[in-house]
Amino acid sequence: MLGVSPPPDGLERWTSRLRVKREIAMKKVQIPISDEVVRSLEVGDPIALSGVMVTARDAAHKWLMDTFITHKREPQGDDLEVYEALKKLLNGGVIYHCGPVVTRSEDGEYHFVAAGPTTSIREEPYQGDIMRHFNVKGVIGKGGMGAKTLQACQDVPGLYLHAVGGAASWIAQTVKRVLGVYKLEFGVPEAFWVIEVEDFPVVVTMDANGNSLHAEIEARSAKVLEDLLTGEKS
Repeated sequence: MLGVSPPPDGLERWTSRLRVKREIAMKKVQIPISDEVVRSLEVGDPIALSGVMVTARDAAHKWLMDTFITHKREPQGDDLEVYEALKKLLNGGVIYHCGPVVTRSEDGEYHFVAAGPTTSIREEPYQGDIMRHFNVKGVIGKGGMGAKTLQACQDVPGLYLHAVGGAASWIAQTVKRVLGVYKLEFGVPEAFWVIEVEDFPVVVTMDANGNSLHAEIEARSAKVLEDLLTGEKS
């Protein structure tokens, strides 16, 4: 369980909202994202992101947390240089949980071949603190996140944005340029890739008002399972 109470009017409200919003054009959102825009968006909103974002997975999150937030390790090598660059990119910016497939052309330019989302819950121990530290306004991934991240969405404020799983090649088409890469020594999937995207499609599933579609579905599913086990009808 993620430990978040569902809204009183239940799952039907969210599923109804999602059905309605399918018929509404996606909202265009530019990165960096302002507090005003973050607070105007709510669970179920389909949006198209354009601007610069940064990919980060397990190694990247742990490195940020241990080196610059909990200070479990001392900065070394180019750590401080990378930190200063990331501070500028992530202030009002977006982290994408993604381990891309990347090629490099003869002219030295990198290109994304596949850019599907990674399961986000692995970053739950770090995400809320990183959002607060860097003023991150959006986190993209799949599968949702937990109570700590949801609280950070209210505090910063910020959003959790669900990308389409199983569509890595299609998503890669929204990546117009690879602007740079940091900590390539972590490996290609784990490095910080700085990418410029256009109309990157996502849906808001955790918002700055404390709403989480993931927590609601989990709570409702748990109730159905309980009723099945006790022989009751929901």
